Amino acid sequence: MMKVTDFDYHLPEELIAQHPVEPRDTSRLLTLDKITGEVVHKAHFYELLEELNAGDVLVFNDTKVIPARLYGQRAESGGKVEVLLLTPAGESSWECLVKPGKKCPIGQVIVFDERLKGTVTDKTDFGGRIIKFECTGVFDEVIQDIGEMPLPPYIHEKLEDKDRYQTVYAKEKGSAAAPTAGLHFTPELLEKIKAKGVEMEFVTLHVGLGTFRPVSADSIEDHQMHSEFYVVHKDTADRINAAKAAGRRIVAVGTTSVRTLESASTEEGVLQATSGWTQIFIYPGYKFKMVDALVTNFHLPQSTLLMLISALAGREHCLAAYEEAVRERYRFFSFGDAMFIR
Repeated sequence: MMKVTDFDYHLPEELIAQHPVEPRDTSRLLTLDKITGEVVHKAHFYELLEELNAGDVLVFNDTKVIPARLYGQRAESGGKVEVLLLTPAGESSWECLVKPGKKCPIGQVIVFDERLKGTVTDKTDFGGRIIKFECTGVFDEVIQDIGEMPLPPYIHEKLEDKDRYQTVYAKEKGSAAAPTAGLHFTPELLEKIKAKGVEMEFVTLHVGLGTFRPVSADSIEDHQMHSEFYVVHKDTADRINAAKAAGRRIVAVGTTSVRTLESASTEEGVLQATSGWTQIFIYPGYKFKMVDALVTNFHLPQSTLLMLISALAGREHCLAAYEEAVRERYRFFSFGDAMFIR
């Protein structure tokens, strides 16, 4: 039985990146051979181009982060309330995290501004709330106007540019967190990758904040994964299946693309055109049905994401690569450097 503590490593606080680098593709890149465990250091992310071959398929997650952190006041008392939109829950309703939760029972009305208010209609398993919103105007536009980007809890500084926590190809609105492996790509780098004969495909998975939820169980098998909504279109599935059948390499950009591809694939390794909720939890012992290689960031100690990359490249290989990254002073987490597992 695997323990959560088997996925621990020591990370000095100062290696947690508080700001993204500029330009995006100049962060560093560490490559890890999943078979041998060999590690190679590359000075810049754009050198990923040398690692890709004509015929490879890069699969991106085109979700877009919504500025999901809203500040409001309780009707009557005027007490301050912070609301974080997690997932849509039917007609004008959202599953939310609310602070302070104790002060927001069912029936509580929260006023955000003259255009937007919400009523708590229910409670959820994880201590969240279902809020039904009433909006004069277009909900999305009001949110864009008054909402803040919900940066991960380990980033303590305010982000000057909202777009910097979006990938350059973000399209489908709905995430509470960015698929951060994609933050390294610039339009110019994407053009070069395409020119090299690499095929680019897009799937959608709306990243929930559960991504940052620590594993609370001692044993991995007991951890309850959060649900996330994903979409794979038919033309995308057809092209990826044709590539897979031809023996071409399927390279996921980010753990969210991995979760989408693996959730939507059959045991025989055929990608289905489908959409729905996934609670897939990938950890060592998992047999990959679709993904051959992965572009990813450096993940939190004891996190489900570190378990996922360990399933692909082996726990010992991953932890040894992480130790080396710490020694080499790589920058960690959402705004940090990147890793290519091949």
